[in-house]
Amino acid sequence: MRLLVVGRLSGQLASAVKMAMAHGAKVQHVERGDQATEQLRRGQGADLLMVDYRIDIAALIAANEAERIHVPVVACGVDAAAAEAAAAIKAGAKEFIPLPPDADLIAAVLAAVADDDRPMISADPAMKAVIGLADQVARSEASILITGESGVGKEVMARYLHQNSRRAERPFISVNCAAIPDNLLESELFGHEKGAFTGAVARRIGKFEEADGGTLLLDEISEMDARLQAKLLRAIQERVIDRVGGSKPVPVNIRIIATSNRDLAKAVAEGTFREDLLYRLNVVNLRLPSLRERPGDIAVLADHFVRKYAAANGVPPRPLSPEAHRALVAHRWNGNVRELENAMHRAVLLAVGPEIDVEAIRLPDGQPLSGGISPYDAGPAGRAAQTADTVSRAAVGQTVAQMEKTLILDTLSHCLGNRTHAATILGISIRTLRNKLNEYADEGTVIPAPQSGIAASGYAAA
Repeated sequence: MRLLVVGRLSGQLASAVKMAMAHGAKVQHVERGDQATEQLRRGQGADLLMVDYRIDIAALIAANEAERIHVPVVACGVDAAAAEAAAAIKAGAKEFIPLPPDADLIAAVLAAVADDDRPMISADPAMKAVIGLADQVARSEASILITGESGVGKEVMARYLHQNSRRAERPFISVNCAAIPDNLLESELFGHEKGAFTGAVARRIGKFEEADGGTLLLDEISEMDARLQAKLLRAIQERVIDRVGGSKPVPVNIRIIATSNRDLAKAVAEGTFREDLLYRLNVVNLRLPSLRERPGDIAVLADHFVRKYAAANGVPPRPLSPEAHRALVAHRWNGNVRELENAMHRAVLLAVGPEIDVEAIRLPDGQPLSGGISPYDAGPAGRAAQTADTVSRAAVGQTVAQMEKTLILDTLSHCLGNRTHAATILGISIRTLRNKLNEYADEGTVIPAPQSGIAASGYAAA
């Protein structure tokens, strides 16, 4: 976790910095907003900006975005009035941290942004076999393609490979190719020269150069535009990159790890992914099994998440009851480890008594993991009849466009707003889903917010 602090390093802000460092953050400091933008341009990257609320946060964010730099901002300050804290949020800050700092709040904010506390935990033979293969290739320089359903832990595996590689002491840089629009992704990856486009007032170092000597993770590589795939192929083959607007190749020394939740061989056949790029990326393929294929991991992962979120929320850790363990193992977990993690977070907050019982484990819609008895609960055939009856009644009188909209929004809600997971279930690309959601938002429709079950209006996030 790389933290860039912006503002005068007063006693209270210095205390916040020390707390962040105690939680593993690597901290840099500048006093002014323009200095922060300049530092980011030079490739001294950051995962989070912690900015004194008295600095013009809106101007800082605008300057970064003009340079196609996207780093989340949290505001902080001493004795800030409620109106001043609200103004910082309206200016673009994701959170406000009052000073003097609270250690738990600092830890929670860093965890929410970095999400690095994801150790490789497994007890199932199917997953242990994959980890064994990862151990074999971790110290090599081979490019690795990690595949599997959304939520199985592909980024966790990428970090595990980096931590066990010969590049472990160098940077690990991650780029979500599905979350960044095509017109921004090229600059994000390769950087740009001064004057390359409107707003490019200085040279900016991209993720390839930022990861020099270390590992670059290209998350959801299947969503990359075909034109950019050609430039990526050259960078991998020649170990040089061209900044946007540049005239001279820049050498880079990195290891590439890519992930995809789609069948790239099928994408090649459909003409949406380059075959030669797939060969370059897929020197070693690590396919992560779904949680349904590794039931032996469910209990150990659930116990880990209970301890993690009990500590994060300041509540005493409680064990899962035997009934809860049985229910967890019996559940299908279509959302894989991510869905299990969210369920355990809710369970920690909802549990009463000395144990976390099955009643505390809720699905995203608030229903218990083991639903109640209904007239249709006569086994799989009865549940199928109930589903068919409900769907047919809801469909009558609706247009195809209305049915499509309902299906997309219901699937997105089921996935807690996760665009990538929803697109996978729907069988469409993340770009198509994003366009549909923006269309619905233009109509005034409320769009489920990412990573939560709460709806928020506005345009679709990636």
